[in-house]
Amino acid sequence: MQRAALFRGGDAQMAAGDLGELLVPYMPTIRVPKSGDRVYKTECAFSYDSPDSEGGLYVCMNTFLGFGREHIERHYRKTGQCVYVHLKRHMIEKVPGASGGALPKRRNAKLFLDLETSSDLNSDDFEYEDEAKLVIFPDHYEISLPNIEELPALVTIACDALLSAKSPYRKQESDSWEEELQASKHAKTLVQLDNGVRIPPSGWKCSKCDLRENLWLNLTDGSVLCGKWFFDGSGGNGHAMEHYKETGYPLAVKLGTITPDGADVYSFDEEEPVLDPHIAKHLAHFGIDMLQMQVTENGLRDNDIKPRVSEWEVIQEAGVKLKPMYGPGYTGMKNLGNSCYLNAVMQAIFSIPEFQRAYVGNLPRIFDYSPLDPTQDFNTQMAKLGHGLLSGQYSKPPMKSELIEQVMKEEHKPQHNGISPRMFKAFISKGHPEFSSNRQQDAQEFFLHLINLVERNPVGSENPSDVFRFLVEERTQCCQSRKVRYTERVDYIMQLPVAMEAATNKDELIAYELKRREAEAARRPLPELVRAKIPFSACLQAFSEPSNVEDFWSSALQAKSAGVKTSRFASFPEYLVVQIKKFTFGLDWIPKKLDVSIDMPDFLDISHLRARGLQPGEEELPDIAPPIVIPDDPKALDIDESSVMQLAEMGFPLEACRKAVYYTGNLGAEVAFNWIIAHMEEPDFAEPLVIPAFGEVASSGAAALGAVALDNQPPEEMVAIIISMGFQRNVAIQALKATNNNLERALEWIFSHPDPEEESDPALDTMDMENNANANILAETGSEGPRIKDGPGRYELFGFISHMGTSTMSGHYVCHLRKEGRWVIYNDLRVCASERPPKDLGYIYFYHRIPS
Repeated sequence: MQRAALFRGGDAQMAAGDLGELLVPYMPTIRVPKSGDRVYKTECAFSYDSPDSEGGLYVCMNTFLGFGREHIERHYRKTGQCVYVHLKRHMIEKVPGASGGALPKRRNAKLFLDLETSSDLNSDDFEYEDEAKLVIFPDHYEISLPNIEELPALVTIACDALLSAKSPYRKQESDSWEEELQASKHAKTLVQLDNGVRIPPSGWKCSKCDLRENLWLNLTDGSVLCGKWFFDGSGGNGHAMEHYKETGYPLAVKLGTITPDGADVYSFDEEEPVLDPHIAKHLAHFGIDMLQMQVTENGLRDNDIKPRVSEWEVIQEAGVKLKPMYGPGYTGMKNLGNSCYLNAVMQAIFSIPEFQRAYVGNLPRIFDYSPLDPTQDFNTQMAKLGHGLLSGQYSKPPMKSELIEQVMKEEHKPQHNGISPRMFKAFISKGHPEFSSNRQQDAQEFFLHLINLVERNPVGSENPSDVFRFLVEERTQCCQSRKVRYTERVDYIMQLPVAMEAATNKDELIAYELKRREAEAARRPLPELVRAKIPFSACLQAFSEPSNVEDFWSSALQAKSAGVKTSRFASFPEYLVVQIKKFTFGLDWIPKKLDVSIDMPDFLDISHLRARGLQPGEEELPDIAPPIVIPDDPKALDIDESSVMQLAEMGFPLEACRKAVYYTGNLGAEVAFNWIIAHMEEPDFAEPLVIPAFGEVASSGAAALGAVALDNQPPEEMVAIIISMGFQRNVAIQALKATNNNLERALEWIFSHPDPEEESDPALDTMDMENNANANILAETGSEGPRIKDGPGRYELFGFISHMGTSTMSGHYVCHLRKEGRWVIYNDLRVCASERPPKDLGYIYFYHRIPS
């Protein structure tokens, strides 16, 4: 059948008496959605088509998957499913004089309860008209819904259940910021005490514990108290809740969320976030004018308003008229509630040609060979996202006639530009304790999570993540014997420390700190922020300098000794990702951010950091393993807290960091980091560490203590760690066997045996097959180690991701990319030509190698 004939609208209407007979052959394939079924009626599995799109959305009555007009035929051919519900939302102009409302008028509202209305819709001029039809393939017979009298009872029940089903994303993200809030029952009758309390615009702290984050203003008596760790991911001691229990004062507003558009209000009595229709009056009682409050967060939350306002303005280029960009490569992404970290990383990833070719270039093949449920396939969802960003299909400029009409009428016609990555986020974060939440996350941690998934789901013969991979040579020297050991490891990010001691404006910083403390003590507005100016050369120098090795055991002395470690590049990647280590922990263990300005170069040459290997005159440390000491009480085993803190500063959960250091035998943060990458998708990843009793059967405990596994097989935990570094399973097992299951010596063995013997043990092959699904397998070219793309160490900057806010738990991310000779800012849905790219305030930088 010709495609044009397939999608004729309404040509094949059936007589009412024939409907039951027509549907009889298809009745066995029609299912009624149950409570556990996911009904995708808002988004196509292969594209970002929705009921708002021109062709609407087709939902299969058997699988409940949604498909746009371009992809429905593929599903029909692959599965033979014939019955679909076609959903279409029409946007029509209101008749002049028609009454409007707070939201666009919606007809047949029962059909699309959880479809979103456009946030920029002019409700005085437009309204929705929703339409649903039952469509039977291949002849495209259409039956309008609802049609209770003429359809079989089973079909009527199935259609009604499908149309009333909630979005699967609402089920998975019940704490989503987009969940509809209800007005509090206390708002209208709230009593406010006339106690003279006035709230300053900044400098807040909890009146009971001096905490300065996650602060809530009680709307009855004006008390400022800290919240708990449950509402939005921020820390607190629960004093706001204690105050409610003591006084019964029910409503509180979160300081730092107040804007002219509203604020975050929580009802202790109703135990949920609520709306306060009278919030402006309630805040005015304490001297807060909502109309004068700055919009600090682009829809997100951050507590530290005044000190960060310049950061928010500079990074988002506020106050500058930015020209919107449209077309291929200029598509924005909707913020799903603290998902800006994902948006920023994915915009940078799909600006790289290797990722474009791997996913968008292979899109037809990926889609044709996708599993029956493409929503659960990594490569399908990557291809879908890449096509959505690069096709230009979802980034179309308004027509000139529309622009002229808007100017003449002084109105803004709604534009359906940009994509909403709900399906992508739901899949890529599935099972991850942090990314599956609606809390803000670390973009660097998400980047590594993404690379891990790319490695485990190869597409084609070339893995696009190869462009980031490089080898690091670590030179460890015993300070007493002067002997050295050279090892290599795989990495994807160059982490640069912030050399605060090298600030060029120290006098200004000291003066600002004095003024800030005085203002806080006097409860006056804080002075304008002075940001530390750090030379990039100082950060690069700090990276290259030797660092002390904690708890170093010298094989030359066969005793603990002082040791130093120096890192160099054993290979240079095609794309160099540089992270500025801005996040650290304060004395109260609350993550803090170093607010600094670093003069990042457009052109970077790190050729001098090339590793040189063992030098003439250097003597290697003997290849002797430290003695294995099994404590009488295994629970007394020390955990290297410095390694734990290094990992925690990267954004990983603290308990996961402790487990990683413990299960890798305190061999350092690098080895523990690889353990984290290999285990971060496990359900108990962030659960507290439980140390087994001595003699208890536990593979991870055996790995930590270096015990010999049963049947002479190395502990699976150790095998997984080496695999996560980019080596094949047979190489990992062979190396561990050759070194009596000593992890550090096994790594040395691998690099000193570039051509290990092939493993031919049938039992090993079986074991490999059983563990293949869960192992962190990288795309290799044989058994020569991780695949790298070495070359010159000269690079050019093409993008950077910036963070606004006080810590990884809050704030907002924005991405800047250089395209077609100019800088472009990607701020969620907003994509504009950049006028003042803040290259000195970035958090993650992307460099591309300059061809020699």
